[in-house]
Amino acid sequence: MARYVFITGGVVSSLGKGLTSAALGALLQARGFSVRLRKLDPYLNVDPGTMSPFEHGEVFVTDDGAETDLDLGHYERFTGVAARATDSVSSGRIYSNVLEKERRGDYLGKTIQVIPHVTNEIKDFIAIGDDEVDFMLCEIGGTVGDIEALPFFEAIRQFSQERPRGECIFMHLTLLPYLAASGELKTKPTQHSVKELRSIGIAPDVLVCRSEHPIPEKEREKIALFCNVRLDAVIPAYDLKSIYEAPMAYHNVGLDQAVLDAFQISPAPKPDLSRWVDVQDRIHNAEGEVKVAIVGKYVQLEDAYKSIREALTHGGMANRVKVSVEWVDAEIFEREDPAPWLEGFHAILVPGGFGERGTEGKIRAAQFARERKIPYLGICLGMQLAVIEAARNMIGIDDAGSEEFDHDTGKKRFTPVVYHLKEWVRGNYTEKRSASDDKGGTMRLGAYTAVLAEGSKVSQIYGGATEIEERHRHRYEVDIRYREALEAKGLKFSGMSPDGRLPEIVEWEDHPWFIGVQFHPELKSKPFAPAPLFADFVRAAKDIERLV
Repeated sequence: MARYVFITGGVVSSLGKGLTSAALGALLQARGFSVRLRKLDPYLNVDPGTMSPFEHGEVFVTDDGAETDLDLGHYERFTGVAARATDSVSSGRIYSNVLEKERRGDYLGKTIQVIPHVTNEIKDFIAIGDDEVDFMLCEIGGTVGDIEALPFFEAIRQFSQERPRGECIFMHLTLLPYLAASGELKTKPTQHSVKELRSIGIAPDVLVCRSEHPIPEKEREKIALFCNVRLDAVIPAYDLKSIYEAPMAYHNVGLDQAVLDAFQISPAPKPDLSRWVDVQDRIHNAEGEVKVAIVGKYVQLEDAYKSIREALTHGGMANRVKVSVEWVDAEIFEREDPAPWLEGFHAILVPGGFGERGTEGKIRAAQFARERKIPYLGICLGMQLAVIEAARNMIGIDDAGSEEFDHDTGKKRFTPVVYHLKEWVRGNYTEKRSASDDKGGTMRLGAYTAVLAEGSKVSQIYGGATEIEERHRHRYEVDIRYREALEAKGLKFSGMSPDGRLPEIVEWEDHPWFIGVQFHPELKSKPFAPAPLFADFVRAAKDIERLV
């Protein structure tokens, strides 16, 4: 049976519960324990898949095809444990499940209520895979006091009561604001947050206190006294230069020891932190710098491309260089020449996205990279637009475009070289979709195999592999009908689906490094195991930097 750590937040949102959970998971792993991390989100969307990146940041995708909160990306990056569909749930999914059961008659005509039906559904979700790991870390989204989060708080309260004593603890994150006028940290918001938590039957065992300033010992003593928490379980959490400093920083202030003490695990196994010492060394002792432009449409919110930014950092670690990223609004290139904006970069990355806005600018960025021989990585839509650019400028299809930008108008404006994907093979069966289907959860989602062309650049990058498995999230695909004409001009289709129908990877033969991929390699990248494509992309940028 797993031990459970429930992570909650108070005072304000965005304190870093996801990062703290991930760091704690890494520290427990370093002591020899197996872990799994889960996210319980109070919003009513069934999943984040249809939410704008401006609303909720990027959508993280698991191997089994779930669209989840971006915090699951932190969990994977820090622990290396592949997330699953059962590691993320929202209020929308919980209520949907309850209502489906009610319509089937599972509740035998009873009145359906938040307690016990909704809370029981939450508890059932929490307990999935209970016998698989030593520790289950469950993060509750939002902050204590949020109306929509109350069923989750009640569920974890019940869950802890129903489990044998000592199998569940609560960890609460709060903020200690600093008042410059008086020159002091204020503990009252933390006290009130804990009071709110205790009023619904939950007493925190560990308090993690975010602060921009050092927390004096007398303030820690005050927090421990008024919040009824042991002094050594009041953990300071300061701002860091890199998120990958978090495991060592939290270990140095005793977070993992406080958690093990709360479970009365004594003597605690000694940690092996060599992995994180190496990660920190690679971050802080870079031997150069490369500049990468990310040309996208959501550049005002960096969380929209969270995994890409982190994967570039991992690629930098692999090459012992610092990757300096600049976010470039693709719409600028629809009005202006991209050259003045992009000439100073060592590499260009065009990420995925949805909708027509900014696409012409991304096409011009791909053209600039192809003509100027600048390393280019196109991901999902970034690959499709690179193919559209090649179709327009290399094989004479002047109006080449995508069905994604046609079907909403009811009037054909392009010759589509990218079409709406209507069916594909998954395992032993064929999945089918139509343009009229619901938007949520209807894309080609999750891990799929790509067969690599022997001797191709991408095969070399993956260590000579002939097959790879990467995660997808798309509903449009490059039309295979144009393969022969494009390959005659040098754009090789170097990765295909096993049935040979769906292009997975394209690369320009006469280019130092120009690769487009239909999948999202950033989703599997980790600081101690960088995604091969990102590691080699940064290496190519490093080679360009040496030539400049």
